[in-house]
Amino acid sequence: MAINWQEFKAYDHPSILNFIFYPRQDDYRPIDTGRASGYMVSVGEGVDIYCRFYFGEAENANLLFFHGNGELASEYEDIGVAFNGIGLNLFVADYRGYGGSGGRPSVTGMMRDAHAIERWFKQFLKDNTFTGSRFIMGRSLGSAPAIELAAAYPSEFKGMVIESGFCDVSDLLGRMGRILHQPGLAAPVSPGFDRVMKITMPVLVIHGQYDSIVPLEEGEKIFRNVASADKKMVIIPEADHNTIFAEGMELYLRELGDFVRKHK
Repeated sequence: MAINWQEFKAYDHPSILNFIFYPRQDDYRPIDTGRASGYMVSVGEGVDIYCRFYFGEAENANLLFFHGNGELASEYEDIGVAFNGIGLNLFVADYRGYGGSGGRPSVTGMMRDAHAIERWFKQFLKDNTFTGSRFIMGRSLGSAPAIELAAAYPSEFKGMVIESGFCDVSDLLGRMGRILHQPGLAAPVSPGFDRVMKITMPVLVIHGQYDSIVPLEEGEKIFRNVASADKKMVIIPEADHNTIFAEGMELYLRELGDFVRKHK
């Protein structure tokens, strides 16, 4: 599939990247605890991305997950256990410059790397006899690569889940007063919005009622514009951006589990 990576270049100006990405380092450890394993995934350009797989049963559904800004794959152990409990194996991918990953963060790199990670994960499941179906999920910043893959590979996933996500990065940055038009760069072309409208697989959108970082309107925009006829939006009462799981864990896990069981 030919992809025009140039459409993301307008977001790779330093003034935007310094706002979008907050990378943190973590010692890379290729752990294997019997329920979690760490891996380095080559994405080309001499860059490896750290990923961690939190797994339960081999027949569980398998969730390819892109986390939020400032988070690390190594921090998802408790959530991995919770997801295992509803029949999901959780594969969390870092970004360039995050955790033990190489390279420096960029929007173009994040979107390109998502394709390489998707290919690696598909082969990994096959090689290790994890037989369950695959789902794609993104939280916050991770909604961008999740939407990218859902639009690019409609037959590879049984469904897409977006938590605290945004439909259009231009709108999101505009809300926050960030300058989008940089000297020598073309105006952003809102690739995220274009991709949302192509997604026909089942979709679950989860958003906090009082999200102060990615407003609820952004999640509602995804829900309205996604092309799927099978879609549901769940609003977690009283929750902010970073309290959504703590505030609404029971509702969150029930809805996610129901969605996976219905479509796997």
